[in-house]
Amino acid sequence: MKKKIFVALLLAMLPWAAFAAGASVELRGISVSSGNGGMLVTLATSAPTTHRFFTLEGPDRVVVDLAGTRLASGVRLPKGEGIVATIRTGEQSRGTLRVVIELESAAASSGAWQPAFADVGNRFVVAVGTKAFVAAAGSKGAQAPAGAAAARAVADTSEKKSAAPKSPAGKKSPAAASPPKVVRAPHAPADGNRDIIIAVDAGHGGQDPGAIGRNGTREKDVVLAVSRALAARINAEPGMRAVLIRDSDHFIVLRDRQLRARAAKADLFVSIHADAIRDRNISGASVYVLSERGASSEAARWLAERENAADLMGGVKLDDKEQSLASVLLDLSQTASLSASMTAAELVLLSLDRAVEVRKPKVQQAGLIVLKSPDIPSMLVETAYISNPREEARLGTARHQQKLAEAIFKGLRSYFESSPPPGTLFAQMRRSQLAGVVPTSPAAP
Repeated sequence: MKKKIFVALLLAMLPWAAFAAGASVELRGISVSSGNGGMLVTLATSAPTTHRFFTLEGPDRVVVDLAGTRLASGVRLPKGEGIVATIRTGEQSRGTLRVVIELESAAASSGAWQPAFADVGNRFVVAVGTKAFVAAAGSKGAQAPAGAAAARAVADTSEKKSAAPKSPAGKKSPAAASPPKVVRAPHAPADGNRDIIIAVDAGHGGQDPGAIGRNGTREKDVVLAVSRALAARINAEPGMRAVLIRDSDHFIVLRDRQLRARAAKADLFVSIHADAIRDRNISGASVYVLSERGASSEAARWLAERENAADLMGGVKLDDKEQSLASVLLDLSQTASLSASMTAAELVLLSLDRAVEVRKPKVQQAGLIVLKSPDIPSMLVETAYISNPREEARLGTARHQQKLAEAIFKGLRSYFESSPPPGTLFAQMRRSQLAGVVPTSPAAP
């Protein structure tokens, strides 16, 4: 008898043991159903896991982050229905799978884990619609009903539970009192949900082919493919947007690449290249930022030409400043930009090291012209040595190009998650995390 009880307990604990050991949970299906004027989006998983649930505006959407989870092969995303416009998924850092539910318009929403059944399994249910409908689906341990009749039953139960208890004197009890209003300090950063803008620069182009491999692979072609893949991955991430400096086979002078990034109000500039060297045995990726000597020469150029210089990010002008003040302002801007460049580059290099071979384990510094923007954090990624026959062959495949793009993206996202620019959606989410909005654990099945 004791043995049977032990085996039963062991089987019940297996999903949680797998999660604790870092094993991947699978999202095996997504379905959409309607009821009582609202919608249910059900996420079927192979095991329960921790999650983060939040809503965003512009456009209105519900986001569910599932820790330690991957999308099972063959899963088809359902089409929009009712207030649900579209559903998409995307991989986040540290093995988190993000499910984004875009809405036709703003609506109350909530999410909760539902008890597992032998024929259903683990389910995280998102309810979008009327308040009664949402309250029922979001209650702890609530079971998501299927079909309109069941939805009505949930709504009826929720309405009874939501009746505010009254005191003997006929007044509402303290529990039913209105929640306190949030007071924002005058100096607090303004809320905003603008996208982080990343300028993606494909090196060379047009009459400049860049390096050429032994089998004729041209650097300008492969880096454009990697840049397009990186831009697509950035654009798929809520709160991020990519601007391609070069989106076709044409030549752009190095200074103009900086100007295009500034015109796009980029928060970061990343230039994509593929190195070449006489020794064809050398291989691996590397990441560069501007050297101090390169920064000093650029500062001197800006100060000498400040009458014609564009504004620094933030609208700071140099043309109407005394030489000493202009020098201080430019130095402050450059110092902050170089520091941010190094931090972001280190995270990109770390991400690349997890995905592909890296030649230089530390971020390199050089006086490269394309990195000389004094106010936009910038880096240059040498994705591989095109002079190496093995790397040349890999660079020509869409699979390896996507692998490189994904690795660079993950490094960039890690940087902006920890250091988001003010007024961005990432900054809004960061403030929520620091305020104590942390991932919650699902109810035990």
